[in-house]
Amino acid sequence: MIKNFLKSIKLKNCIICTLGGIILAFGMYNIHSVADVTEGGTLGLILLLEHHFAISPAVSEIVLNIICYSIGFRTLGAVFLVYSAVSTSAFSIAYAVFECFPRIFPGISEHPLAASVAGAVFVGLGVGLAVRTGGAPCGDDALAMSISRISKIKIQWVYFISDITVLLLSLSYIPFGKIVYSLLSVVISGQIIGFIKDFTITRRRG
Repeated sequence: MIKNFLKSIKLKNCIICTLGGIILAFGMYNIHSVADVTEGGTLGLILLLEHHFAISPAVSEIVLNIICYSIGFRTLGAVFLVYSAVSTSAFSIAYAVFECFPRIFPGISEHPLAASVAGAVFVGLGVGLAVRTGGAPCGDDALAMSISRISKIKIQWVYFISDITVLLLSLSYIPFGKIVYSLLSVVISGQIIGFIKDFTITRRRG
């Protein structure tokens, strides 16, 4: 049984999950945490915790993910948790490494529109790659995939509802005017995640 389980874990998917986690960490550290443009779900929560309590996302991300993965385990299965563990570890390690260096875009806070779009691309691509392989770098992705599977609602709309909730909480430290840019960011990132997850290449039969 264990042998069959190990065979179901593909190295290619582990590499993709690792890449997704690194891309996500890069965007979160160099854009979102600088520009006061937040994200929804656990991504928004870890930024909120960092702002109010100075808790590093490298730590809070793991704690929140363990809670969410425990809730979604029954629906998502053991293979999902393996890929998610790979992606989450990649995120936390990469974020901790990035924290050792100056941010690449220190002045991006002066351009909130550019920050919201660029941040959304990094989040959408990073999370989307992991979700496509059957894993997720964030706990809310586990919950979103579980809810989507049970309710048959497209995953991007599950993200949208949870993201709006976190954005309302983020009003505690982000001015209302900037929340508009955060809303744009979560809408774009959610759609990118959904696109990458559902993207298929049609092969011609000749």
